[in-house]
Amino acid sequence: MNITIPDSIFHATKMTEEEFRLEIAIMLYKQEKISSGKVRAWTGLTVLEFQHELAKRGLCLNYDVEDFQADMKTLESLGFL
Repeated sequence: MNITIPDSIFHATKMTEEEFRLEIAIMLYKQEKISSGKVRAWTGLTVLEFQHELAKRGLCLNYDVEDFQADMKTLESLGFL
């Protein structure tokens, strides 16, 4: 699927295409519509670059209790706990 954004809207933002894509991706991530992996795949950011972009906007990783519990189980299964 492709979405067409009128040139007048795009030019009004005074952003590059990459900046525009990143802003849309971060907005969707913030609303928990897409994962960090999808953001990084779409924008080409590394994990650290993505975390830096979140920090610049005062945002945190979407990481809840369920994520923590899953990580703990993984660490236990690998013998780290």
